[in-house]
Amino acid sequence: MTTTLRPTEPLQRAADGTRSRHYQVCVNSRSVGAIHLGTSQAFGDAVAVIHHLSIDEPDRRRGRGTVAALAAEEVVRGWGCRRIEANLAPDAHAGLRLTEALGYVVRNRAMAKPLDGTAPALPAGSRARPMTADEFATWHAHQSQQYARTWIERGVPEDEAYAKARRDHELLLPQGQDTENMLFSVVEHEGARVGVLWLALREDRAYVFDVETDAAHRGRGHGRTLMTLAEAQAVDAGRRLIGLNVFAGNTAAERLYESLGYETTRYYCSKPLL
Repeated sequence: MTTTLRPTEPLQRAADGTRSRHYQVCVNSRSVGAIHLGTSQAFGDAVAVIHHLSIDEPDRRRGRGTVAALAAEEVVRGWGCRRIEANLAPDAHAGLRLTEALGYVVRNRAMAKPLDGTAPALPAGSRARPMTADEFATWHAHQSQQYARTWIERGVPEDEAYAKARRDHELLLPQGQDTENMLFSVVEHEGARVGVLWLALREDRAYVFDVETDAAHRGRGHGRTLMTLAEAQAVDAGRRLIGLNVFAGNTAAERLYESLGYETTRYYCSKPLL
């Protein structure tokens, strides 16, 4: 039997420049499912994304999804893509098994935690204050560099990683420190600066974009204090949900977030196209 992808529409171009196309998954010309392919908003045309892949129930557990995913790789190679990505819900067990079998690796995951409306207090001896302008300038240069290096360490080509860092910061912080609904804080403990927090106030939630304990003060629980501050600021702003991203391999951060009650809401997987 031959499994193929049959386009159901012309190649689409979105306003942001990304491409996409829907296909039927066919076995000997019989439709057994659907797949939606596109290119990445974050990385551009060099990176493909499987937005959706489903096989009809009577044809599941026969390898149709595996063959369809492999066929998708051939399609996006024809688009000039060098990498392919997929994101999956934490309960998508079959999808997670499939991506692992095909050589995808989990690159990062989204996590979230509901808030009960009570702002938690910081530990004794700790206090928070806004960043000064000079602190913001130093932090921003450091954070941009670290953000790009994090992507590079996970297989993103250097030019793509630095371009993404510039693009993301321009998009998120068009007015720099004065950008609306962005909070930049410093936490001090017994008079000494111990870490920084960047929290965004979105319409339906707060989002932790950066939390970092200063190197000299790590391993003393200040990361937990910074996350407590994030939750307190979110509650004070009327948000009842807080989210964040954590990169695979950052074991200390993963353990901290899990201990605080955050749960995974999405896995992001990636595979190079050789």
